[in-house]
Amino acid sequence: MKKNINTPRKKFQLKDLFNRPSQPYANPYLGGVLLGLVLFASYFITGNGLGASGGLSRFAAFIEDLIAPGHIDQVPYLLSMAGGRRNPLDSWIVIVTTGVLIGGFSSGLIHGRTKIETNKGPNISKQTRWLFAFIGGILFTYGARLARGCTSGQALSGGATLSAGSWLVMFSIFGGAYALAYFVRRLWN
Repeated sequence: MKKNINTPRKKFQLKDLFNRPSQPYANPYLGGVLLGLVLFASYFITGNGLGASGGLSRFAAFIEDLIAPGHIDQVPYLLSMAGGRRNPLDSWIVIVTTGVLIGGFSSGLIHGRTKIETNKGPNISKQTRWLFAFIGGILFTYGARLARGCTSGQALSGGATLSAGSWLVMFSIFGGAYALAYFVRRLWN
């Protein structure tokens, strides 16, 4: 049967990009090997491991330096990243964090996993889910900065170098999650 070449093509819409059917997950063992290779490449190229909270802190310091540069010079934590003529984006961790964001988003697009949705339990509203997500994100980010690294920096990079402090942080993260799970279980059931 001959196709009619005068048939109008469907107009591309952004929602079509984010609502494609998802493909099956990769084999977890293959994913682990690939993650190990990425960690090795990070050490080889940058001389450092993986991390995210440090890069996100530097992005925040960059934005704050644009908006309120005087405040940066008054806070010792921010001063170490962006004080004076320092550029907070001039760091290996910013490059790694940017690569993680681009790579994760690209993988999601390729495998049909970038969807605009809110995952929640049946007994809570979307607003409550978002509220708890933001509270959890703030607490975890604060804890990651106190621990001098997030799960990427501590578990993957520190764990790979057999750092006792990194193993302690990871056991604390898992222990805290299990301890809190009982109290927030109704949000998911």
